[in-house]
Amino acid sequence: MRVSLFITCLADQLYPEVGESVVRLLHRYGCEVDFPEVQTCCGQPAFNSGYQDEAREVARNLVRAFEHSDYVVTPSGSCSGMVHHYYPYLFQDEPEWKDKADKLVAKTYEFSQFLVKVLGVSDLGAYFPEKVTYHPSCHAMRLVGIKEEPQALLSNVQGMEFIDLPRKEDCCGFGGTFAVKMADMSQAMVCEKAANVCATNANVLVGTDMGCLMNIGGRLNKEGKPIRVLHISQLLEEGVNNGERK
Repeated sequence: MRVSLFITCLADQLYPEVGESVVRLLHRYGCEVDFPEVQTCCGQPAFNSGYQDEAREVARNLVRAFEHSDYVVTPSGSCSGMVHHYYPYLFQDEPEWKDKADKLVAKTYEFSQFLVKVLGVSDLGAYFPEKVTYHPSCHAMRLVGIKEEPQALLSNVQGMEFIDLPRKEDCCGFGGTFAVKMADMSQAMVCEKAANVCATNANVLVGTDMGCLMNIGGRLNKEGKPIRVLHISQLLEEGVNNGERK
């Protein structure tokens, strides 16, 4: 199975180790992974700020980058949500590009979604003996409908004590440009989210979006809370390695 990695801006610039974990796990299940180097941003920051023409031009580049891919996998429900929901809208008046956008939508998957729904994998043989709580990101959950897949993967991790996060469906306050435009409100939201994470007494927070995890992790670090923050791919890869050594 040939898969193209859509790395996203945050992972590319700040968390490349997330992309590496994704690729190693996909290789484990027989996927041939390529990385189109012409890919850039999905256009979400511009789109959310009202710059639709600029977002459309950025989107064209992403469509071109993955035009010949069989599957496109990304470690971000947020960027996947941008492609799924807003690319057809951006190109609604351009039939040729609308068709290309629809084809990209049909083959684009968030990482946990791809593992469970396409590869049919929910048990990776991982062993991770830690107390873990999970933050479901808004865009993954509400835009792409990713609810069961991360839970299915986490429920099969051996040795892990999973603790449900209070008010887990509340936004963390990041929202891309929202955190900049509405800084005070964003801070109040992430403070509440961090408090709920701490209330679980978990020592690991896991999620599917590095935007959310960066925001929550930054708040936890500012408060001096020794809680590891991991993308689900990182937790699973570490767990797989633990399981092999066990």
